Amino acid sequence: MSQTTPEIDVERLARARSDGATVVDVREPGEYVAGHVPGSTLVPMGQLASRLDELDKTRPVHVVCASGNRSAAMTDLLRASGFDAYSVAGGTTAWARSGRPVETGTSRPN
Repeated sequence: MSQTTPEIDVERLARARSDGATVVDVREPGEYVAGHVPGSTLVPMGQLASRLDELDKTRPVHVVCASGNRSAAMTDLLRASGFDAYSVAGGTTAWARSGRPVETGTSRPN
């Protein structure tokens, strides 16, 4: 993560989700199916650069992975592309450990 990568915690993500935030999960499909933040959209790290047109530049994008490393790198990519993006510290692991619900399966198209 660069020194300028904005990072939020799961508390802030929970508040953003309640306001209809865009949440992008950059893990691999198998990881996503095993458990993800409800309402998140799967866009694997290796595909994000070629799928930027699927995201709304007028809304903040919250990026989540397993622990926060991949999401930080992808947040930097999004910000360099003009998005208002935020990496979620601790990722899906922190989300689940906080007692929040985790969905399994592919509830959203990828």
